Amino acid sequence: MPQILQPPGWPRPRGYSNGVSATGRMVFVAGMVGWDAEGRFAVGGMAGQVRQALQNVVDVLKEGGAKPENIVLMTWNVTNKHENVEAYPEIGVALRELIGSFNAVMSAVEVSALIEDEAKVEIEVTAVVPD
Repeated sequence: MPQILQPPGWPRPRGYSNGVSATGRMVFVAGMVGWDAEGRFAVGGMAGQVRQALQNVVDVLKEGGAKPENIVLMTWNVTNKHENVEAYPEIGVALRELIGSFNAVMSAVEVSALIEDEAKVEIEVTAVVPD
């Protein structure tokens, strides 16, 4: 399991960690968007696309012999930060259901567009499977 790096006196971030340390076999997941296995956007809203993108992350991790608890780094690109913030309650539910307890390092960036025109979010992940 990754070791959480929390400097003394720093407030604990909500929903992620300031840093982690881990050793083992690395698994990298490319930016996953909210389309299904057929390459279709079955849902259009931010929360629905996040849920599908997270499911896609879980599926790729499984293929690599990793589990959600092995995630050490998650990077989110969102096309609208306000829509993302408004969807936090639903996103939180999806994270808990699909990823579980989450202590990875996380970054989120608002971008003007993603390569797939319908995409509202793209999530890239690095996982470390313990030796």
